[in-house]
Amino acid sequence: MPSNEFLKGRGAQKNTDNRFLKHVFEMRDDFLEFCRLEGEEHESNKTQYTPIFPKTIINKVDSPDVGMGYSMNPYQGCEHGCIYCYARNTHEYWGYSAGLDFERRILVKKAAPQLLEAKIKHKNWKAHTIVLSGNTDCYQPAEQKFEITRKCLEVFLKYRHPVGIITKNALVLRDLDILSELNENQLIGVNVSVTSLSEKTRRKLEPRTASIQKRLKTIQVLSENKIPVNAMLAPMIPGINSHELLPLAKAVADHGALSFGLTVVRLNGAIGQIFSDWIRKAMPDRAEKVLHQIQDCHGGTVNDSRFGTRTKGEGVIAEQIHEMAHIARKRYFNDRNFPSLNTELHEQYKDGQMRLF
Repeated sequence: MPSNEFLKGRGAQKNTDNRFLKHVFEMRDDFLEFCRLEGEEHESNKTQYTPIFPKTIINKVDSPDVGMGYSMNPYQGCEHGCIYCYARNTHEYWGYSAGLDFERRILVKKAAPQLLEAKIKHKNWKAHTIVLSGNTDCYQPAEQKFEITRKCLEVFLKYRHPVGIITKNALVLRDLDILSELNENQLIGVNVSVTSLSEKTRRKLEPRTASIQKRLKTIQVLSENKIPVNAMLAPMIPGINSHELLPLAKAVADHGALSFGLTVVRLNGAIGQIFSDWIRKAMPDRAEKVLHQIQDCHGGTVNDSRFGTRTKGEGVIAEQIHEMAHIARKRYFNDRNFPSLNTELHEQYKDGQMRLF
């Protein structure tokens, strides 16, 4: 792809080198010219699905910044293509790039429901909320084809185990029947990510996600069915969407969200290179300004790996964002609370049905 050409329908505009591999892949100009003359595509932009066979599916989360104890991910890689996604770096563990490979090479864990069931049935397992999508979205387009997330929810329901969901896809409403049953025993909480009220911004930042209106409608439908919803207004990116924080908070509150969370963007690992390349192609008029403002939030660099500050940021711009969040909570969420999930029922349903004795 020529350096000035923008690849539509994808977030990343290139594949970065994998830090774990000795060899690198280079697309040479003479090869590109050969493909042009022959009328051939130099690479496919189609999404590829590859089954993988992990031995475990539940991940213990040790980070104090994330706000969850355990997570699970039915898919590795994510077709949504969010340019800022921190999960991109994990694709390198599989031998792929954090760039386009992350969006086009999706790894599918078909055995996830069975692995989940074995874990929560174990005699030593004590119920803790397990969050679907701690890394990649469990309702990305692959879910339409494989339905792994739905099968996992059926397992959670069978064993009356608490589960959280993080998504930016309206496909979650397909499973409203199971979510409603889980909610009868306070076993479900849904986090819907909404990063902008502008479709133009959304299409650039998150090219294959649900539209903003669909996400707001998702919050509304879940809330009307008494399913608790937390809105994730994250990440806040100075110069792109940070000015929308107050109207975003009002919009999700108006549609029924009980709370909201946010982070200040950080571009860790390969994401710094991927994001910088993207913004110079997608938003060339403001690219340097945005990059400098991100640096102002992290002590002069685009990334900060310190627990406690890496997702909050520091400096004047970060402080302004958190002050606006404080105002938003006081103005729109003053009388609302996101409930804790029920961890008491699971022990009675360890064998799949309620124990009588």
